[in-house]
Amino acid sequence: MKVSAIFKNGLTVAVVATMAAIAVPALAWEPTKTVEFIVPAGSGGGADQMARMIDGVVKKHNLMKAPLVVINKSGGAGAEGFLDVKGAKGDPYKIIITLSNLFTTPLATGVPFNWKDLTPVSMMALDQFVLWVNAETPYKNAKDYIDAVKKAGPLKMKMGGTGSKQEDQIITVGLEKQTGTKFIYIPFKGGGDVAVQLVGKHIDSSVNNPIEAVAQWRAGKLRPLCVFDDERMPYKAKVTDTMSWNDIPTCKQSGVDMDYVMLRGIFMAGGVTEEQRNFYVDLLKKVRATPEWKEFMEKGAFNQTALIGDDYKNWVAKEEQRHIQLMKEAGFLAAAK
Repeated sequence: MKVSAIFKNGLTVAVVATMAAIAVPALAWEPTKTVEFIVPAGSGGGADQMARMIDGVVKKHNLMKAPLVVINKSGGAGAEGFLDVKGAKGDPYKIIITLSNLFTTPLATGVPFNWKDLTPVSMMALDQFVLWVNAETPYKNAKDYIDAVKKAGPLKMKMGGTGSKQEDQIITVGLEKQTGTKFIYIPFKGGGDVAVQLVGKHIDSSVNNPIEAVAQWRAGKLRPLCVFDDERMPYKAKVTDTMSWNDIPTCKQSGVDMDYVMLRGIFMAGGVTEEQRNFYVDLLKKVRATPEWKEFMEKGAFNQTALIGDDYKNWVAKEEQRHIQLMKEAGFLAAAK
């Protein structure tokens, strides 16, 4: 009797345990301590603003239990931030927002970093570039301004931009080649600084992203001349009393045959698990679904292309090759590629 009872009870316990295992699946991975959100650029620029926007949305909607903290690491044209995350291989508590310095910084400096050292998570959007001048100048369109630059002569007009041998200077060189002009290029730490310098008339123009200059445009301090894309921006709500983003002509429509859009994407350190990556893919999908994100996209006139998985990885690989060619043509490569 005792033996039968022990066997029966043991069997019952085993069955209950098995049923419990089936009924309660293992919990998916999620952060249990502070996640560092690295910005490889200065404060006030487009990457910084997007990172802080994401942080704000995550907190407002309680999308993540663990804290998220934004940290700027702009040294060496963003190399400081990239090397920090590269050195955190296998650490799921670091994510980084990237712009095109993901390609330009290692190509220009030779710093030992490549995007393949990271784990692609999600393309959040693509960012535009606009040719801006001070609103008190007489230039009403890109042709007016380019004509003035030509009349002034080589190295007389100042173009401000974020960093050296980065996106803004690549566009400046392209503009010079297309128009036969030559600017004095002056680098600053971030797009916010560039906008302030243009308002103060310390530079003559910039190619800032929309979100980096929209406040000054709305305030009547800056004037957009053209957007470096194949098509006009789709946003038709008025930003000023008279103009929307859609009212800004493309640079091609203005006689400058060039275009350039920039990545706004999220990566993790290399060597993380698929489960860990999936947590952030899902988190960012939730962010993009919020009304705050939709408003942010329109305010900054973003191209709302979003990619994940192999589509994102393949896009990045293709864009790397394009930047190698652009950097080579501009003479910005640290070594022959």
